[in-house]
Amino acid sequence: MHFSLRIDGTTAHVTVHGEIDYASLPTLRAAAAGLPPQVTELVWDLHDARFMDVAGLHLLFEQPSPQGPPRKTTVTNLAPQPLRLLLLATEVNPALELAHLLPDAPPANLLDD
Repeated sequence: MHFSLRIDGTTAHVTVHGEIDYASLPTLRAAAAGLPPQVTELVWDLHDARFMDVAGLHLLFEQPSPQGPPRKTTVTNLAPQPLRLLLLATEVNPALELAHLLPDAPPANLLDD
């Protein structure tokens, strides 16, 4: 797994290339933690992340450090498997805030098969 990072003003775009699992989690957490303080939005682009295990849930749903700046986190370009994992996680734990994480996703009832 590797990633690319692009910062546009106050928005950081992290594009993950490869699987998101416990082996890649520390690297991705470090990338997010190392962003400059002026970054107020973090966008995870998962187009090239075709597989994500529960480590991805930790990455996407964990709260930022209280010492760091508040940051809005969103996810774009989800492949089918990571999207299904996120939907399953919200079925198990309805308190998870999926709407803010996937702002451009269709309503959940349109994703049901």
